[in-house]
Amino acid sequence: MVKVYEISLNELKDLKDIYDLAIDEKNNKVANETLQSIIDLRNKVKKNEIKCFLSKESDILDCYIEIHAGAGGTESQDWAEMLKRMYLKWAQKKGFKTTLISEHKGEEAGLKSTIFKIEGTYLHGWLKSESGIHRLVRVSPFDSGARRHTSFASVWVYPIIDESIEVEIKDKDLRVDTYRSSGAGGQHVNTTDSAVRITHLPTKIVVQCQNERSQHKNKETCLKMLKARLYDFELKKKEKENENLESNKTEIGWGHQIRSYILHPYRLVKDNRTNFESTDPNKVLDGNIDEFLESSLFN
Repeated sequence: MVKVYEISLNELKDLKDIYDLAIDEKNNKVANETLQSIIDLRNKVKKNEIKCFLSKESDILDCYIEIHAGAGGTESQDWAEMLKRMYLKWAQKKGFKTTLISEHKGEEAGLKSTIFKIEGTYLHGWLKSESGIHRLVRVSPFDSGARRHTSFASVWVYPIIDESIEVEIKDKDLRVDTYRSSGAGGQHVNTTDSAVRITHLPTKIVVQCQNERSQHKNKETCLKMLKARLYDFELKKKEKENENLESNKTEIGWGHQIRSYILHPYRLVKDNRTNFESTDPNKVLDGNIDEFLESSLFN
């Protein structure tokens, strides 16, 4: 990869010399063609840089995204749904496949929680930095007094692992609960106890699925998610053991706000880790988050 990078730099230097010569000789045709070649080469170099940063074992894997509304009822639940829409829009623009796993609607609007998976290329590598607390400041559409509200939602991204990766799960370590799938306002959408919740007792990790009408299929999905969560758990444990982590930078928890989305009194989206910012929140919330992902990758 280093050799490819050096070759690209030499090519870039040669193209710049050709471009400067074309400008001196006022040969616009050659200058424009060379400028386009420089742009194409820079994009190629950037892709190679990204591949260098996406070199961990789990980076190439697909991922689950889990979103939970924070305290604050309808406000936070609406914010959780906005975040879900942002990630689904991003995936749609990239041509990635998304599948809903489980979802709990809010009483009035929004979502209490949602879990979905995204399948594509290097998804865990791209999205893992989205894990953390996302903060929204806006004039509430649910407040008749049009007051400003602050809402929080947590995002957790973890890899979908395939059969080639072994994770030991013992039956004695599991508690399996079944319940009826529910829709908006707690209404039962299935008359049988098809939804499944599995608790891994040693780690207290809980996974649930209500997407399928079959209890067997929901349990199968839960076990796959649990396998992924345990794999992610071990990855993070190894990272903490092998690296002197800067805790404020990498620890994920309810107290760790990674990004603020401010819609009032001014308009700004700012990443608290990289300081990258955008003055167009609507564009960001419409799924245009590549610049934030890249800034986290290179930070």
